[in-house]
Amino acid sequence: QVQLVESGGGLVQAGGSLKLSCAASGRTFSSYGMGWFRQAPGKEREFVASIRRSGGSTYYAYADSVKGGFTCSRDNAKNTVYLQMNSLKPEDTAVYYCAARLSGSGVYTSEYDYWGQGTQVTVSS
Repeated sequence: QVQLVESGGGLVQAGGSLKLSCAASGRTFSSYGMGWFRQAPGKEREFVASIRRSGGSTYYAYADSVKGGFTCSRDNAKNTVYLQMNSLKPEDTAVYYCAARLSGSGVYTSEYDYWGQGTQVTVSS
């Protein structure tokens, strides 16, 4: 069982920045594929970013809507994955979820096995 706890959400003005953190349990965190998703009111949960390691290399994926503004990273020593969000827009307002799978990565919610409780990000105009 993997437990995920997000933090770092809040209220920010348009153009501002926030950094989300997701602390994970588990002895083999470095092998987990980690993803960030978000869900705005009345909308489906959507992919934001993912990060995974394979063969000594790190692979990233980003939704087109956040490329250039959001950066995903991880600190395996701290069992933590981050989402740095810059140049935030009102349309980035959503509950942001961290997700994990035991290996690999994906862009669909069905590809992840474990989820955090979510953290609210609100961007005011």
